[in-house]
Amino acid sequence: MTDKCHMCLLGLILLCSLLTGTIGGPLDTHEFCSSGGSVRLPYNNALSDCTSTTWTYSRHLKSVELITLGKKEKDTERLSLDSDCSLNITKVTKEDYGSYTCLRYVNGQGTDARVYLHFLHVSPSSTQIRSGSSVTLSCQLYYDQVYCDTLVRAEGVQLIWVNQAGEDLQTDSRYQISPPGHCDSTLTTTLLDEDNNTEWRCLLTQRNEAKTSAAYIVRYSGKTQNFFNRYWKIIR
Repeated sequence: MTDKCHMCLLGLILLCSLLTGTIGGPLDTHEFCSSGGSVRLPYNNALSDCTSTTWTYSRHLKSVELITLGKKEKDTERLSLDSDCSLNITKVTKEDYGSYTCLRYVNGQGTDARVYLHFLHVSPSSTQIRSGSSVTLSCQLYYDQVYCDTLVRAEGVQLIWVNQAGEDLQTDSRYQISPPGHCDSTLTTTLLDEDNNTEWRCLLTQRNEAKTSAAYIVRYSGKTQNFFNRYWKIIR
């Protein structure tokens, strides 16, 4: 009877893990970043040193050790350990998103914590950026080993388009923005003369707290575009 109870309990744990989109414990956390930024992957279980700490990175079911017993496996200046053995990554790129696991052995027993690193990126639909043309900006959150529904509902993640002043563009009829509640969002608008050097930003919030953002700056084609604009105003 006891064995059956244990099996039932194990089944419930696995079912809850599948429903939430990930298998993990209370130490699992989510971090967000964009290109060129820095991120700290927390462990927060400090001992006297980090010689018992191993950090492993995995994506698409492929894993590699970054830190083994406190020492870097790769000679890269982008990785470093805090005094509490948290992992720091600088100059973040799209290739860094995935799952990071910290494993520590103390008195022959191992404890681990997992951090999911998600990457935010904005790109235009066209390279023909000029006044009068329509442009669509795509904001994409890259993630691995979790479901988008987990990030949106369980973690309270939202993508919001804002201008340089941080004002929400959702209420401006000039912009067509896809509905919130997903891990990707698009902004479509027709470019004006005064949009040159304008910045639009995709802001990621978690439970209404800003976590990271990715920006797109409108760049017209210099003197050629300026000449075209002046000539067009004259002949009109």
